[in-house]
Amino acid sequence: MLELDRLKIGYGDRVVIEELSLAIGAGEGVALRGPNGIGKSTVLRCVAGLLAPAEGVVTVDGERADERSASFRRTVAALLEAPAWYPGLSAQEHLTLVRLANAPVGAEWFAEGELAARLGVDEFADATPGSLSSGQRQRLALAMVLDRPSRLLLLDEPERHLDQAGRATVAALIDEYLAKGGAALLASHDPTVTGGCEVVELGHDWVEDE
Repeated sequence: MLELDRLKIGYGDRVVIEELSLAIGAGEGVALRGPNGIGKSTVLRCVAGLLAPAEGVVTVDGERADERSASFRRTVAALLEAPAWYPGLSAQEHLTLVRLANAPVGAEWFAEGELAARLGVDEFADATPGSLSSGQRQRLALAMVLDRPSRLLLLDEPERHLDQAGRATVAALIDEYLAKGGAALLASHDPTVTGGCEVVELGHDWVEDE
């Protein structure tokens, strides 16, 4: 599903990631871990096709990562930073728009309204994003990225602004995403969220199960 082949990423003269190779198959999840500044978010941006590597190749289903490609965008769903909200739309209207833009959504995917209920979006469904707390916006953003059918999920610190119950819900949803045959790449230090994933410690040449 996802292959990183000898990836080298840098900004100007500064090399952030060097010689990173990684393969993730359908049904598998990998969590990147390491200190701030080691390059976890940079790797995710590269996989999402938002940043070109200095060397090496990123492929998804054999296709080079390129967010301009329609087939690539249908395959990959990413939550790497705060979404661009529509200030005049409510939380529920944001989710409705996602479902409409990706219709028809197959019966094998999360049912309409399921993610809103499980992530607590129902509690503020009529509110606009500008009136929400940071935790509520994170819950809405997660519901939006998961409501869109995809085969590769990219999440940068999905536990951000969530309490322990919210983190447990996110972990369960990631596990269900993998059970549907998707693959996931996360950047996270939270053991609850990464419980179903292999952990890759950036800066080391080993992988461990957490």
